[in-house]
Amino acid sequence: MESLRNLIHQLAEQGTLISATLSQRRKSEDNSYTKVVIKPVELKKNLHYQFAYHYTNKVTHENIPAVNFEDHLMELFHGVFRQGLICTPEADYQVLISKKYKVSILTKSPTKKLVALTHNRQKQYILEEGRPISFLVELGIMNADGKVLAKKYDKFKQINRFLEMVQDVLPHLPSDRTLTILDFGCGKSYLTFALYHYLSVEQRRKLKIVGLDLKADVIEHCRMLAKSLHYHDLEFLVGDIADYDELSQVDMVVTLHACDTATDAALEKAVRWNASVILSVPCCQHELFAQVNSPVMEPLLSHGILKERFSALATDAIRSKLLDLMGYKTQLLEFIDMEHTPKNILIRAVKAPGGDTVTLWREYTAFRDFLNAAPYLERACRDLLPESPLNP
Repeated sequence: MESLRNLIHQLAEQGTLISATLSQRRKSEDNSYTKVVIKPVELKKNLHYQFAYHYTNKVTHENIPAVNFEDHLMELFHGVFRQGLICTPEADYQVLISKKYKVSILTKSPTKKLVALTHNRQKQYILEEGRPISFLVELGIMNADGKVLAKKYDKFKQINRFLEMVQDVLPHLPSDRTLTILDFGCGKSYLTFALYHYLSVEQRRKLKIVGLDLKADVIEHCRMLAKSLHYHDLEFLVGDIADYDELSQVDMVVTLHACDTATDAALEKAVRWNASVILSVPCCQHELFAQVNSPVMEPLLSHGILKERFSALATDAIRSKLLDLMGYKTQLLEFIDMEHTPKNILIRAVKAPGGDTVTLWREYTAFRDFLNAAPYLERACRDLLPESPLNP
């Protein structure tokens, strides 16, 4: 093991380790980690090494001071693992240890480069700060030099978080024709303008976006802004979600903070349009609050604040399962940090091959009946759901 210790000592002295991965445990143990990934990090201006322990269903981390790195790594090689890959700027080292602790070190060409050792690296946004972006300047989020205004930084992060979610679903959208996107309840349209800029200006996609809202003065302001930005394929209309029926095909439906069952009305529209992508941030889920009734859950439901929060989570779980039943693959994601708003769950659904409808329906109805719920979305989409004695 002396040759291995000499190598690790040299890396520790020179600080040239980029990463290391340890694998192949000597003894298989239940509930123990099967792999360790190591990288250098800078904490409080001091060099540490982060050890990430990979279990079957979780990863834990331990930050080891540089002075203890050599001994800690050798303990893992000596008592736990038989293989390792150590990456440096000069070379990659493949470490193989036999049952009798005979060490072989194979030297290979380097595959990685050194990176900054900061623990919290600067976030790389889709819309970068320091580069003036016309719609962000017009909306008062950036100044003319591209600097994000301090009071608007949360909004800047929210816009980028939204675009990250859009970026993830681009493969699910048609690429051979003009995209049609509808934003229900667009409000001041920060995200509508961001969506248009990202897809039209950054991605060079042909598209038509319609923003719909009930407030005529807000819509007029958005129209003027779209005109000044020369966003020719961005249209704003005054109208209600439930009544809108001017398009026969929509590829993406966005609905952010539509109140209570207005979210369900938008989801129904999206499903009936056979939209490829649905992005929805619900708001004010009052419907289930008035319906939910379960003696078993009385300790929770007897407290108004807990009942309200539970009802909101249960409503989104119901929506997610119903979308799955109607041919979507659905995820519930954190939209923005809880410190900014508790209304931070985004429902992201993409059109995908259906799963086991019988199992999905059984799971859904069991949950629905346990809560004594009669969800709007189920009633509105009854003809699109499986036939069942529970759904005549």
